[in-house]
Amino acid sequence: MARDDAGAPGARDLHAVPDGRPGAADLAGLDALVREHAELERAMGEPELHADPARARRVGRRYAQLEPIARGAAELAAIDGDLQAARELAAEDPELAREARQLAARREELLERLGDLLAPRDPDDARDVILEVKAGAGGEESALFALDLVRMYRQYAASQGWSATIITSAESDLGGLKDATVSIRAAGSPAPADGVWAHLKYEAGVHRVQRVPVTESAGRVHTSAVGVLVMPEADETDEAELLGEQMAPANLRIDVFRSSGPGGQSVNTTDSAVRITHLPTGLVVSCQNEKSQLQNKDAALRILRSRLLEMHHAERDAEASAARRSQVRTIDRSERIRTYNFPENRIADHRTGYKAMNLDQVLAGDLGPVIRSAQDADRAAMLREAGGAA
Repeated sequence: MARDDAGAPGARDLHAVPDGRPGAADLAGLDALVREHAELERAMGEPELHADPARARRVGRRYAQLEPIARGAAELAAIDGDLQAARELAAEDPELAREARQLAARREELLERLGDLLAPRDPDDARDVILEVKAGAGGEESALFALDLVRMYRQYAASQGWSATIITSAESDLGGLKDATVSIRAAGSPAPADGVWAHLKYEAGVHRVQRVPVTESAGRVHTSAVGVLVMPEADETDEAELLGEQMAPANLRIDVFRSSGPGGQSVNTTDSAVRITHLPTGLVVSCQNEKSQLQNKDAALRILRSRLLEMHHAERDAEASAARRSQVRTIDRSERIRTYNFPENRIADHRTGYKAMNLDQVLAGDLGPVIRSAQDADRAAMLREAGGAA
């Protein structure tokens, strides 16, 4: 089996068919990625890497991104070897001729999969997210539906093996949510295609609900709106490399105050709530859900870092950010991305044209098909843009 200069198996001529014809997918750059994967694998075995947690996270994130590509490259090299041998003997053995046809079909499928892995991808796809849900037009009914959406995201996260933790929330009079901030995290270092941001970034926008509110005595259907904002979660590496002095103590004003809200040992009894004001930008983050001041401060800093990271991305590439992240500007009925119609048990995504009559299942966490429709549309747009740039 061929090896590249770094010793990785199958890194040479992986996009050449054994008889010299070009492959079915554009695999330019595959050899270099296989070499990079081998180098990262060696680096991860070096003790000095783990002495620097920030660098170790960067290396682990990149390794996870390249792992499926390296596996596909090795599989392609193995198929190429078997295919060449089968073709050489096919004229003498009908069984080998049949095997050659099967191998050729498997090769085409693998080329297509590798082409998809090598297609342009959002650099934030492997990140965890901070998700904010805010009640909008519709009063108490909007707040009740905001609670439904938070439950939906938590159940979807559980189905993916992710953790979902409410960082801060404010209840309405009828038990709904005026607003809530949720941290959703994957276990370990997922590949970009499996990352939380790769799935939930499409949830940003205004979600419209049509149903009979619990406060409606005449049985009339009302329309309400809830806003969802999604941010890739920043970490200490981003703070050091991208945010720079933005998170310096001199740029932060930290105030403590007494928690407010329904019951609880720490509510209205101690100054455990924390408000952080980012002086250069005027961003304000408040947290009071935790019992201790330190826990609330840590939660507020997580949210602030993520908001600053989002601002950094927007400033770096305003047009791409606007196209990729359709965030909520005003929570009204006109800026809807999706409609949840309870009388018809129907869900409709207005960006992709997706419609289904299983609203009850979606609200129970079965978001997969809805999200896939957005992923497919986004990937097609990115491939068109890449083709135009080429």
